[in-house]
Amino acid sequence: MIPFGDLKRGYLSYKKEIDCAINRVLESGWYILGNEVKTFENNFGFYCEKKYAVGVNSATDALILSLKACGVTSNDEVITVSFTAIPTLAAIYSVGAKPVFVEIDDFYTIDSSKIEERITLKTKVILPVHLYGQAADMEPILKLAEKYNLKVIEDCAQAHGTLYKDKKVPAGDIGCFSFYPSKNLGALGDGGMIVTSDFDLYNKLLLLREYGQKERYYQVEEGLNSRLDELQAAILNIKLSHLDELNLRRKKIANLYFKGLKENKDIILPKLRFENGHIFHLFVIRYKNRKRLMDFLKANGVGVQIHYPIPNHIQEYYMKTFNERYSLPKTESYSNEIISLPIYPELKESEVFEIINLINSFKTTD
Repeated sequence: MIPFGDLKRGYLSYKKEIDCAINRVLESGWYILGNEVKTFENNFGFYCEKKYAVGVNSATDALILSLKACGVTSNDEVITVSFTAIPTLAAIYSVGAKPVFVEIDDFYTIDSSKIEERITLKTKVILPVHLYGQAADMEPILKLAEKYNLKVIEDCAQAHGTLYKDKKVPAGDIGCFSFYPSKNLGALGDGGMIVTSDFDLYNKLLLLREYGQKERYYQVEEGLNSRLDELQAAILNIKLSHLDELNLRRKKIANLYFKGLKENKDIILPKLRFENGHIFHLFVIRYKNRKRLMDFLKANGVGVQIHYPIPNHIQEYYMKTFNERYSLPKTESYSNEIISLPIYPELKESEVFEIINLINSFKTTD
């Protein structure tokens, strides 16, 4: 059996360091917004090449707080993609705003050439998603944001260490990260981070993550209770020190997939925007008869998944709220073909070769 992911393997790789960090927090007697969080905020902000970082409860909260900090309210519009996890959309709805969807490109990220036609007087933010570990095409997006005086909030939930033109994301005003356990930088529970180099946004985010309080019991904004706890921060500090080596391991596994599947004409492999920018949170192929291939792989003990099977613009609940019906043929077509293969640092090369051989053998029996 080759699982799609194995969090226990990841824990055991750094068990001594993680256990030591956990014990340090337990013995400190300080569990919320202490030195562990501050240290991790400083370290992660530095890693992302941003001046400031704010630890929060999750990437969903990171997006909600960022939208609030940028002044997004009811009836404002946020331009984004339908080809993303539900939390991207949920955050927009949480602040009362309206999502405006743009088609994706062949890299599964927002098609920057189609954004300008969707900008209106109600547009407040462009929200690109760096999906599967690959950056969206940010340069034209930033130019549009400057032209129309818009904020750029980047969904970096799958992009810890992702490069855009040799610089780490985010490239815009704000980046929102997830530390869900399966992420490239994963906690042992929920967690998120907002990074920015804008001092005013940073100060506002500090207020918003803790009820909108300027100081204890003195509220000046409408905020949330959204704090990264000391225990997760301590664990994440350990894992951050290994992140580059873990990302490199993912890239090596991806290269094995590329090499092993390149002659299979039935498989569409991921396209790389830049050779070294993708950090492969997921390795996603496309196959016309997805169900048959997935059933075959599962029957042979290989865990596979779909990220994501239903685009948000045709989700049953959200369709009730839209004022228009979206025509996003590429989004819909790709979502019917994508398959996520196992890719995590502890995956053995022998397991990767087994997956490759199974996929290539299926070609002859399909």
